[in-house]
Amino acid sequence: MSSLQGKIALVTGASRGIGQGIAVSLAKAGADIALADISIDVLEETIKLVEQEGVKVKAYQVDVTQFETVRTMVQAVASEFGTLDIAVNNAGVLGIHKVIDMTGDQWDQIMNVNAKGVFLCSKAELEVMLPNKSGRIINVSSILGKTGMSDVSAYSASKFAVIGFTNSLAKEVAKEGITVNALCPGIVGTGMWRGDKGLAQAFAKDGETEEQSWERNQESLLPQGEAQTPEDMGQLAVYLASAPHVTGQAIAVDGGFGL
Repeated sequence: MSSLQGKIALVTGASRGIGQGIAVSLAKAGADIALADISIDVLEETIKLVEQEGVKVKAYQVDVTQFETVRTMVQAVASEFGTLDIAVNNAGVLGIHKVIDMTGDQWDQIMNVNAKGVFLCSKAELEVMLPNKSGRIINVSSILGKTGMSDVSAYSASKFAVIGFTNSLAKEVAKEGITVNALCPGIVGTGMWRGDKGLAQAFAKDGETEEQSWERNQESLLPQGEAQTPEDMGQLAVYLASAPHVTGQAIAVDGGFGL
């Protein structure tokens, strides 16, 4: 694994699942970690896991849809850790709705967190990174940012937006020593798939349990036939955090889903 010794990394949406896996992987690579989520209390487990890696860790509360809150959090990280080298913009929400049934408010909530949140976090992070002429921004999109799926149109649209934003921003800051990439998870056994009102439950066929739906969807959607893990996402995040000439990319870790 690449060494990130001495680097400072911020991960939003770090309380569980993919965000937690990325935070732990960055810590294993040697980075000190700033964890952020809608509540500090939900970060307790991730704090303990990161501490086990022997690096510095601190938790912050943030609402990624509110710029002043985001800016305050990012400035606090830069002040308390000394700088900000790596930012993983992972905070996101899922909505399962047929278009005919979806309300405007439901659409706005998903777009505000998943797309606007990435924009606001990136904007605040650039205020620290641009003067340093150095930085790595990693925006978490999804394989559904590359291909649509029924009943998740707003989520898919928000993740397509993340990829377009990432590619554009990468070109905007390409000569400033900053790389910007998108990480696109496939099917990961975290809350969005396995949680209450998750995709496995929503996509269950008549008479099928959530567990049976989960197993069937892995087999039918993934050429490898098995789900990816938060640790898989963490491995790519570590690579992107240490790759100076990879930028503007949307890289899928999806077991062949997008082939």
